[in-house]
Amino acid sequence: MSTTMTIDPSSISQPELHSYLLTAVAPRPICFASTIDKEGNINLSPFSFFNVFSSNPPIMVFSPARGRGNTLKHSLLNTKEVPEVVINIVDFPIVEQMSLSSTAYEKDVNEFVKSGLTAAPSEKVKPPRVAESPVSFECTVDKIIELGNTPGAGNLIIAKVELIHIQEKFLNDTGKLDPLKLDLVGRMGGSWYTRASGDSLFEIPKPIQTKGIGVDNLPEGIRNSTILTGNNLGRLGNLEKLPSSSEVNAIAEDDEVVMLHKKLKENPIKLKEELHWISQKILESGETVKAISILMHAEKIN
Repeated sequence: MSTTMTIDPSSISQPELHSYLLTAVAPRPICFASTIDKEGNINLSPFSFFNVFSSNPPIMVFSPARGRGNTLKHSLLNTKEVPEVVINIVDFPIVEQMSLSSTAYEKDVNEFVKSGLTAAPSEKVKPPRVAESPVSFECTVDKIIELGNTPGAGNLIIAKVELIHIQEKFLNDTGKLDPLKLDLVGRMGGSWYTRASGDSLFEIPKPIQTKGIGVDNLPEGIRNSTILTGNNLGRLGNLEKLPSSSEVNAIAEDDEVVMLHKKLKENPIKLKEELHWISQKILESGETVKAISILMHAEKIN
């Protein structure tokens, strides 16, 4: 078992603490915020202290932190002057332009121009939206909460969604946003990002209206398996119920199970181990009921 390093946040410097926090708490979604000041100067900046916090009312929160010289972000200053913001979602095709816009340009510099992104007029708020973004949220700023007055202190901008723009090519056949099409980007620590596409996307079937039986209700031999991982047990624990005796008996006729019995009939310990291996493969392919049925069958072997 590995050793653990324990850190008191007050015992290290703010940059060190910043690094630990942002590297550990990741990946983080990116708020690509477009704002405007009272003179009409437009700013476009990314923030990864960001998430959605409510759907009724629809609320998003992002936090421009104070800089190392205790400077305030233009986005924060703008929302104090004009309490409106467009939160644009970042996908992989615009990630490099998003990164470029994070440069600390002077206040009168328009990052839409610097980054080469297109400013599309908004309908309910003054700041423009990023036309290339897959989804944009026009928001009014409900409240700003200052968390401190020293370098690294955040400023929570609580924004209410007033209008949503979605590029239709990112919808599925039922009109819902498709995670496989979105190709979103998340922020990691340092200069690292992550891409939510391809093999990095996976689905975990989970009962929403019902309760899973829990790992504690799995048979002891399954809970203490030397083959199954914690993720495997978590998937099994999400089942609404264990298979019936007839389902367990029926799995004994499965071709792969029959073959293993013939091959290892003289070695019941090895047979149970192999049944756990094939159950794991079946489980990871998404056939949870079949996997638990084989595992329950294995429990009957003496």
